[in-house]
Amino acid sequence: MGLFDVVLLTDSRYVDPVSPGKYVQNILDEDQIVRESLESKGLKVSRKDWADPEFDWESTRSVLFRTNWDYFDRFEEFSKWLINTSLKAKFINTADLVNWNVNKQYLAYLADKDIPIVPTRYITRGTRLSLEQLHALTGWKETVIKPTVGGAARHTYSITHENLHAVSNKLEKLMKEEDFMLQPFQYSILEKGEISLMIFGDQFSHSVLKKAKEGDFRVQDDHGGTVHNYKASEEEITFALKAVEACPEKPAYARVDMVRDNDGELAVSELELIEPELWFRYKPSAAMLLADEVIERLN
Repeated sequence: MGLFDVVLLTDSRYVDPVSPGKYVQNILDEDQIVRESLESKGLKVSRKDWADPEFDWESTRSVLFRTNWDYFDRFEEFSKWLINTSLKAKFINTADLVNWNVNKQYLAYLADKDIPIVPTRYITRGTRLSLEQLHALTGWKETVIKPTVGGAARHTYSITHENLHAVSNKLEKLMKEEDFMLQPFQYSILEKGEISLMIFGDQFSHSVLKKAKEGDFRVQDDHGGTVHNYKASEEEITFALKAVEACPEKPAYARVDMVRDNDGELAVSELELIEPELWFRYKPSAAMLLADEVIERLN
């Protein structure tokens, strides 16, 4: 038996930060809520940087992905770590689910399962089609472009006729090295924001509303976005549960991000199954639902 039942996964910035600001303190507080919930179930818990070269991953029964938010900047290294570590410890969510969810082409899978998504055109690296040609092909006048692997609005741009060539020039080199995705701009993001619903197993727990700052479209707090308590409707809860049910296997935890599309219908913008922020500070008791799911998978 290993020394630990669960290792909470983070990255080096959040292991032992000096004078953490509010953003980092939220990370520390939420990981502590999760840790205490797991420990209250009798589990032995530690917290480690996923890239810690000194840690023996065979010393833990499982790994719970939490705040390893530099993985997309070190994706090749992280991919090798995933393969090696999945042979030594159980992943929660599973390695198969992580690999499925790490690339946003999973949205096409959901669409094939009749889950409404924000319309998406995938752009394979090295494509000979220009952004101008892609706009002409899709008929989309205003769009958002981002990599298929990423987070925190990395390399994410809103494109209009006025800035199309500037964005094209900015992304020209990157689009030869990475796959991207193009989506029509969803105007409800500016008017209403993006809703996030937290699901543990097959149970809805709580929800938040994320809003972009004035003059921006990115709702992430890295870019000045704000988070608000939100009471999800029955329609939104049912929609989120159906999205989770459509996954290749049942996740222990999921965050379903949704918007009202340009036709006013609910659509999945992202389905986060790897290391989503779950806003336990808004509902600490939800961490007990996560702890129950961890125990179910350990057993």
